[in-house]
Amino acid sequence: MTQFLRRHWPLTGLIAVLGLSALWSMLAPIKGGSHQLLLVFPPGVTVNGMTVPREIRLTRGVQDVLLLRNSDRVPIVFGPLKLAPGRDVRLPFSEEGVVEYVCPPVLGKVVRVRMVAAPGPGWGRLVWRLGSLHHWVRYLPLRSPDD
Repeated sequence: MTQFLRRHWPLTGLIAVLGLSALWSMLAPIKGGSHQLLLVFPPGVTVNGMTVPREIRLTRGVQDVLLLRNSDRVPIVFGPLKLAPGRDVRLPFSEEGVVEYVCPPVLGKVVRVRMVAAPGPGWGRLVWRLGSLHHWVRYLPLRSPDD
């Protein structure tokens, strides 16, 4: 066994780091600097359309406010709201469930917001963190080197 560990020490170190990372992810409290998730409508969105995730996921007590920002020159309709150019609107969510908003500038014309409960310590928290990481990487805004 000791020969195996000596020969494959990088592998055992990697396994130890992954194990400690998983343990931390399961037990560490969920913190967030801001309780809001920003959804920006960029200039020209009413002409070009906008791609948003199929579902925007918010977590109660962690990230439970959807902040809408209209950077376009024309008003944007988001469900029952009409967002004037250059304005912000905060939509707080407190109840778990799914709410759909009609939003013409968005491709598909509908924005679905899902509010989930904050997970307790254990596997649920690990799965929640992995899902949040996946969502962040998948919808990371791409920028050209010139930006």
